[in-house]
Parts: sequence; structure tokens; C-alpha cells
Amino acid sequence: ISDQKPLGCWSLKHGQVLTCPVVCNFETHEYIAVHDDKVLRIWKNEDINLDKAFKATLSADVYRIHSLPTGGPVVLFRGGGVRTLDVLLEAPQQEIENVISDEVIRWSGAFMEGQQPVLIFTTEKDGDFFVYVQKLKLSSLHKYKLEQQESSKPLCFTAHVTNQTVTLLCLYSNDSVYQILIPLQQDTEEEEEEILSKSLVLNFSVPGTVLKGTSLVVLDKDHVAVLGSLAVPGKEPRECLSIWNTKFQTLQTSKELPLGTSGQLWCYEEKFFIIHGKVLTVIMYKCETSSLAAAVGKLKDSQNPDVSSFVNWNTLEDEELVVPFQSQESVALKAESKLNLRSRRSTIAKVQPETLSVGQLLLNLKDASTYVLETELRQLMSKAPTPDLQATIGSVVTALTDRCKRNPKYYPQNFLLEIVETRDLSYSLCPDLMAVALEKKDMHLLQICLERFPDIPEEIIYACLKAFLSISEAHLQNIDVNVDSVICYVDVEFDNKEVKTEIVENGFSVSMDQDMCDTKIPKESQSRSDGESCPVGLQKAALLNAVLHSAYTETFLLPHLKNLPAQQAILFLRYLYYLYVKCSEKVNTTLPGTRSPTINQIMDWMCLLLDAHFTVMVMLPEAKELLSNLHKFVRAQVRFYSELNKIEGSLRELQRLNHLRESQTYSIEVLEII
Repeated sequence: ISDQKPLGCWSLKHGQVLTCPVVCNFETHEYIAVHDDKVLRIWKNEDINLDKAFKATLSADVYRIHSLPTGGPVVLFRGGGVRTLDVLLEAPQQEIENVISDEVIRWSGAFMEGQQPVLIFTTEKDGDFFVYVQKLKLSSLHKYKLEQQESSKPLCFTAHVTNQTVTLLCLYSNDSVYQILIPLQQDTEEEEEEILSKSLVLNFSVPGTVLKGTSLVVLDKDHVAVLGSLAVPGKEPRECLSIWNTKFQTLQTSKELPLGTSGQLWCYEEKFFIIHGKVLTVIMYKCETSSLAAAVGKLKDSQNPDVSSFVNWNTLEDEELVVPFQSQESVALKAESKLNLRSRRSTIAKVQPETLSVGQLLLNLKDASTYVLETELRQLMSKAPTPDLQATIGSVVTALTDRCKRNPKYYPQNFLLEIVETRDLSYSLCPDLMAVALEKKDMHLLQICLERFPDIPEEIIYACLKAFLSISEAHLQNIDVNVDSVICYVDVEFDNKEVKTEIVENGFSVSMDQDMCDTKIPKESQSRSDGESCPVGLQKAALLNAVLHSAYTETFLLPHLKNLPAQQAILFLRYLYYLYVKCSEKVNTTLPGTRSPTINQIMDWMCLLLDAHFTVMVMLPEAKELLSNLHKFVRAQVRFYSELNKIEGSLRELQRLNHLRESQTYSIEVLEII
């Protein structure tokens, strides 16, 4: 998948039909397929002709083959009979018992409980659903009946086995997920089938919308993924992939899939596999430990479709790999870090660009001159908008960054800036761009990327922060940086130092603060560290503001932030404290300017930085004064707002009286607030 190159292709004869999914035998590294219900085929990767592969005709129709990491593949027949592949190959024509009568298998799954393979399958007959649990080594089969649900029926099933208990999850047509627990301890078959009761674990209730699920997979004991369509009144249904916390019944995150899907969702080794449009999309995910605080936080974050604390879709989509279902000539490139197409080289002169696919054109341009490369890429981007235009532009950027890595002297800064500023790109479409910009120390491009890309990984955000803090102010004077986010509140003299003005913040002044504290600070130090002067220059402040605007997940950013050198951490904290004081000057705590940091962003980064470096800062003498001033400033604001809270009731009563009084003449009234 990472190379987007077919490694093998095998075809059946005309008239033959594959009747169950092909699986791989993990022990022998062979492929196993069934065509025309009864014909078993086994072959290896080096085999070319499928017709010459091993063939065995079975005595009964096969429903599904399940491949387990240990113990070998397990074959489930349509009549409910189960055999391991090894036993079946000893006598392919052996008689297979018919376990189910007039029942149709709807779903099946195989699991390992310790060293014991367990096969579970569900059947339907006349609207009733049954569950069969087969323990292969003990030849033990148990049949259960599902408790009926009024006006709804199961649409799909999934299960997992832990601690000798099968947890079966059923997605019902009433947009709910029910859980059924089946113990594996009993080894004796019961004559009467047991009725399984179910419990509601999840209801897809999103305000104003209805989620119609079509596929359900278990991620871990507390999380499930649902593929389905989101129906909004008055709008066309939209397909989406959503992840839910079953423990707290919260929506963790969701992603709209505008190109449509096949309705199928696969999950393997912490990766989702979805057919999106005409491509196979692979998205990595990571389950976090389920907690109430985390679940509530993720639910809040999921309101923004581009930022999620559970799955940062765009951040993880730098691992998103695309495999077209058309011919190799129609490869639609999706930029990602491991892209490494291998194909024969050809020249541009003999073939017109419009007759080439994007993949072929980029391969042909690999060794072209700089002028030819940039000219062809500009023509490629100037074509009429198509559904694949974004992926095409991402491929263009990847082609440029690949050449930058091959040729250290080549760096088309203006071309890259033009693309990023005029195109709606994301990090996942060109994951190598920011890495190359960091290597070239292109601070302007990094600033633009931080402002425009919604999906930058936390590792890259940290790398940008470290680069911004380490670069000298003198070097920044010669760099074109957008200072719109700071020019309105950082006053600069010719020596790039802020003009110091007397500041009286909301509820805070130096004299008031000193009255509350026993320790007084000399006036010289006050001017340096109490937030009155900006600790960094105009350009560096603008770059740091771009970092503050980046979306991040605290869990992933904190480990990187702990590696920030102590002196840089102190400088960053001083700047954050300066912004905090500036925000407090305004009644609405909002800084002027374009894309200026918000008070919440400033506070979040201050807390994050203190969490990462608190022990170091407490020990460093140069940080002591900064922490002391920060502490006193926060305490003064707390006292100020506490005093406001005391008169809140009186102010509300005054407001009520003003509404009741309809005075038509001028008057002066004195109200005494006790």
C-alpha cells in the first residue's frame, strides 16, 4: 500500500466466482480462497497462474474462512459445520454436519481465548436471531437465542473475547447498540436453548441529526467505530465514520466521507480500512484510556471536525494511503511521508502531459530541469477544479520537496509560498513540506503553514516552537514575517523595543499588588518582568502567535514540550505572561489585530508549559521572579473578580429596577449598595 504498486494479481477463469473473502494463512504465508461455494484454492505469493494452484473440492458450501494468528485457518460452512483447514485437507470430501436448520448465517467471527480458538456466528430464521459459540479443541457447541426487540432488528454484529466471556455487540435498526455477554466456562451442551438478554450500551443521539449505522467494529473494551450515514432534516444524508465511547456513551470524534463508501469498515492493528470513493483509505487511530474527564473533553472537541483529541484525523492522515481500484496508469497520488513510487522512467517530450496521469507525469518530471519542473507543475495546478484537485496539489508539493531533499541547493521558496497561500492544503497532503522548511529555516513558510494547516502533528508544532525561540532577533530582521497579529498591541521603537507605558490591568496595579504582598520588587526589575515590556521582538512574537493558534492534543504535545531547553521555556513563559497582562488591560480580554491569540489559548499554553517545566523553573533563579509576578498577578485578578461576585446580586437588582421604571423625565437617583 505504501508504494501504491500491485505486488500480485490472480484471476479466475471466466464463469468462476469468488464466494467468500480471501484470507492469508499466517503460519504458511499462503492465500486461501473459495470459488463457486465448494472449490478451495491455496497458493503462495510467487505463484502466477491461479488455475495451477492447489485445488480441493469440498462436500458442502463454505460460508467464510477465518484466519487466526495461531492455530491455523478455520472454515465455517453454510450449514453451521466448522473444521480447521488442516483437518479439512486430510479428507476434502468428508461429510460436514448440518448444525442449523432453515437458518441463514448473518455474521461470523473467530477469536483466540488463551490457546483456545473460538468461533462465533449468528443466524436468522423467521425474524428470530440465534448465536452459536463453537470451541474447536473441545468440540463444544452452544446455541443461544437473542431476546427479541420490538419494531427493530439487528443490522450487524461484532464481538470480542476477554476473561472467558464473549462480548457480542449488535447494531440495531433503532440506531442503538446493545451488548450481550456470553460466558465460555460451561463445557456441557444444554438441551434447551438459552435466551440471551441484552443491555443498551449506546444510542446514536446527536442533536438535530440521526446516525444510520451500516458497519460496526470494536476498537477496545470502551470504544467502537461506526460507519454510516448522518441524516440532517432538510439535507441529503452524508456518510461518515464516527468513534464512540461505550463506557460513557459519548461521541469521541467523527469524519465526513463526502465521496461515499461501500458501507464496509475494517479494523486491523490500529488502522481503519475504508473504501472511500474509488480508493482504499487507511487511517491510523490510537485508543486512550477511557475516563469521564477525557470523554467529556473529547465530546467538546468533536464539534470541530478537523480537530479531535481521540483521532486527530488530519494529523493521522499523513499515514493515509491510497490504492486506486483502476489500472496502474490511473494512479492518483496522495502525498504522504512513505510515498516511494517505483516505475520505469520516460521522457516528457514524447508524451503530451494531458494524456498522462498525475503519477506518471510526476515520475517523468523527476529528473527534469528546474524550469521545466516548475512550468509543468504550474500548468498541472491551473487545470479546471476536479474532485482530485487537492490530492494533485499535494502531489505537486511532494514532488518539490522530494527534489529539495535530493538537491540541497534547490529550494523554490516563492513557489511553495504561493501554493500554500492560495490553495486550501493540509499537512496530510504534503507531510514533508514543513520538515523541509524547518531544515531550510524558512520561518515565513512555517508561519503560513501553522496558520493555515488544521492538522499539524504535535511533534512538528514543537519543532517550530523550538526553532522560533532559538533563532536570533538579528536574523529575524532580514526575514519577511507577517506581523498583523502583533502590530496592534506591541508598540515598537527604532531599536525594536516596546515603548513602555503605565499599565493598569483589570483589577491589578503594582501598588495594590504590593499592598497585598510582604515582598516588594525593585522598580528596575518590575519594568523587565511584570509584563510591561515584550520580551521578544516583533517578528518573533508573530511567529510565536502562529504556534499558539495551532490545534493540538495535550497528551501528545506534553512529552515533546518537556524537551524544550529551560532558557527557551522561560522566554516563552515570559512572552505568554506578557500576553496575559495585555489581555487583562481590555474589558473584553481580547487582543486587537488579525489572528491575535485568545485569552484561552494563552492560558492553555501557560498551563501546559508550567506542567512540562515546573520543577526546573522552581529551581532556576532567573525564573523565580517571573513565577512570583505571575502568581501575584493571578491572585490579584482572583481577588478582583471575587469582589465583583460579591456585588453581583446588587447589580442585577439595579438592572431589574431600571427595567421596571419608565421615567419620562430627567432625574437623579442615589442608590445605596450595602
